[in-house]
Amino acid sequence: MSGAATQVLYSAGFVSTPRIEAGRTGAYFALFGEMGFALLVTTLIGALTGNWLDGQLGTSPILLIVSFLIGAGAGARLMYQLMNRFLAKTE
Repeated sequence: MSGAATQVLYSAGFVSTPRIEAGRTGAYFALFGEMGFALLVTTLIGALTGNWLDGQLGTSPILLIVSFLIGAGAGARLMYQLMNRFLAKTE
């Protein structure tokens, strides 16, 4: 009975490969940390710059929103570049 149950659960043609290669976990943590930090910094710089400009010019939320979106876009572009650089090194 145990042999039949084992045959159902096991297939000789199926080979499971790990999603993350051994020894590369630290590289993935570093990449995702760098990406998160880059997005945080660019968005924060954009928002703070827009807030300061709004205070100087008296245009309450307009420049804050625009510069926040510019900062978020710059962060997304930077994340894209970081991911491409990482993938080019791994291949």
